[in-house]
Amino acid sequence: MGLIKMTKYRTLLLATIGFNFSFLIWFSFAPFTGPMAEEFGLTTAEIGILASSAIWMAPFGRMLTGWLSDKFGAPTIFAIVLAYVGVFSMASAFIETYSLFFVTRIIVATAGITFVIGIQHVAEWWEEENLGLAEGIYAGVGNAGAAGGALVLPRVFGSGWSGPLFSTNWRAAFFYTGIVSIGLAVAYYTLGEAAKTEEKRQATKDNASFKDWIHTATRYGTVVLALAYVMTFGLELSMNGWLATYYREAFNQDNLVIASTFAATFSIAAGLLRPIGGYVSDVLARKEMDILPFFEGRYREQWTFVSLCLVVVTMFGMTLAGLSGVLMNAVVVGFLVGTACAFAEGSIFAQVPAMFPNSSGAVAGVVGGVGTVGGIVYPLFYSAPWLANLHLGYSVAAVTMIPIVLLAAWVFRPEIAKVANTAGFVGSTNATETVASGDD
Repeated sequence: MGLIKMTKYRTLLLATIGFNFSFLIWFSFAPFTGPMAEEFGLTTAEIGILASSAIWMAPFGRMLTGWLSDKFGAPTIFAIVLAYVGVFSMASAFIETYSLFFVTRIIVATAGITFVIGIQHVAEWWEEENLGLAEGIYAGVGNAGAAGGALVLPRVFGSGWSGPLFSTNWRAAFFYTGIVSIGLAVAYYTLGEAAKTEEKRQATKDNASFKDWIHTATRYGTVVLALAYVMTFGLELSMNGWLATYYREAFNQDNLVIASTFAATFSIAAGLLRPIGGYVSDVLARKEMDILPFFEGRYREQWTFVSLCLVVVTMFGMTLAGLSGVLMNAVVVGFLVGTACAFAEGSIFAQVPAMFPNSSGAVAGVVGGVGTVGGIVYPLFYSAPWLANLHLGYSVAAVTMIPIVLLAAWVFRPEIAKVANTAGFVGSTNATETVASGDD
């Protein structure tokens, strides 16, 4: 039992470190958009496209790797992704033409698909009553890798220091982060163990058919949580890739380090506060506490709904803060947006493995994959040429979130929520999953 407990915590640590660095390398371009725009002659709109392109491969990639993690085990899949991401990151440091550079960075950006691999890995080791907190720690500290990149990379590689191979600092950043990624791939494959028991590994593997994937992907619970993840994690991705540019362009702040530091405050909140979202979900479920009477008995769903509403409110607040013309107002509200994202994301991924215990990788892949669509779409709103200014894009994004919140209100009703993991848009029930989604 002691060995299992030790391996459980080692799994959480290994997954968290792997994902934290994956997030750092995913958004390693963001602090250097200014120098890259200067070298390649990019406009602000083209920078927005570059930020959006970092997410293009994530939807399909996450769906695929979630299923592959169920079938072949997380350590193998995590190691493969980290290895090829490292190779292409190193390659991108040598490329001189923008078109080829653009393609290699899209491949590097698939580092973001590791999220669902780690979610599956942690779910294979942690018990349901503490799963929200464990997944929150994993995803929260992991997501903070974006903040680490914003804080560390421009200081190390953008402060006048030049690596031994390059005279252009952002190229050195891409080269050396690629080396680290390959090293982590070796470590994950060597130290990772796929599941707590052989029986657990086999049960997960047995639910990894394509038919099972179609079934779980079309349940009401999967669909609504996936859309909720669009407006939370998708939003987080978009802000990670955009805020440094926003603070620089909208407020005439031309200091690269300062703009990146302001942007990092959002990433810190969105990452490090995520365990709180999962923990609150766990506590409400364990103590059977109702905080919204119209979702009575659906404890995790209540907290998810509250946090989704908070995201919408703070996004409107972001526009108001920007229109005030005071940079620090926008930075503070940006931190609050990150906090709302953290709470919502933690609550969503407290629900996913609890609702689908034997298909956590597949469902996490769908939710995480669809969720990244927000990271593709929202940057296009922020930099849209038809907006009067760069502050209005946040409100446009907030308006598109309202239908998702209304759908969540419908699915989270007790009569729907208790069968949300078995009833869906295609087919009926799957006997391998529980009839209720965990709160009753």
